[in-house]
Amino acid sequence: MKAKKGFNLRSVCGEQIIVAEGKENIDFSNIISMNESSAYLWRLVQQRESFTIDDMADLLTEEYEVERETALADAKTLAEQWIAAGIVER
Repeated sequence: MKAKKGFNLRSVCGEQIIVAEGKENIDFSNIISMNESSAYLWRLVQQRESFTIDDMADLLTEEYEVERETALADAKTLAEQWIAAGIVER
C-alpha cells in the first residue's frame, strides 16, 4: 500500500484529523478523524514509499504493549478503513 499525496495529519481543536490539500483532493463530505495509535501509524507510513499490514503491525508492537495477533487484526481493519476513505492505494 501507499499513502496518497496531499493528505496530511493536522491537530484541529484537539482532534487529529486528515486534511486534504490540493484541488484534486478537496472533498468535504468525509472528515477523517484519528485516534492516537492511528495518527502515530499515519505519520510513519506517510514517510515510506510503501507499506504492508505487517509493517503497520510491527510499528504498533514497537510502540504499544499489544500482542502481535491483536496488532495484525487492528492494522488490517485500519488499512481497510484508509482504503475505503481514499487516503491510501494498494
